[in-house]
Amino acid sequence: MADLENLVGEWLSVPEVAEAIGLRQRQVRKLITDGDLLAYRVGPNQAVGVPAAFVRDGEILPSLQGTVTVLRDAHLPDDEALEWLFTPDETLPLPGGPIHMLLAGRKAEVRKRASELAF
Repeated sequence: MADLENLVGEWLSVPEVAEAIGLRQRQVRKLITDGDLLAYRVGPNQAVGVPAAFVRDGEILPSLQGTVTVLRDAHLPDDEALEWLFTPDETLPLPGGPIHMLLAGRKAEVRKRASELAF
């Protein structure tokens, strides 16, 4: 497993996510618990962190939830799903990893590849 904390780079705490998207902290925690938002324990205190790339323009990246569902259907635990999303892949049409494709609005290719993980 890659050093996930460094691979992702920038992390937001639950309070930071809540402030950025206009929800209460408990609502953000529920998104994490319900599996709609991926998180990982980071830093010296092992606090729950959410990749900053998941938050754009005051909301959770719209293409994220469906992509997370596909990754869960492929039985990837959160840490492996995060590693897959953030690991650079030279075979993608854009530089970077699948998260960069999602940020560019190209979710179809990402979800296709994610669904192939199940086989």
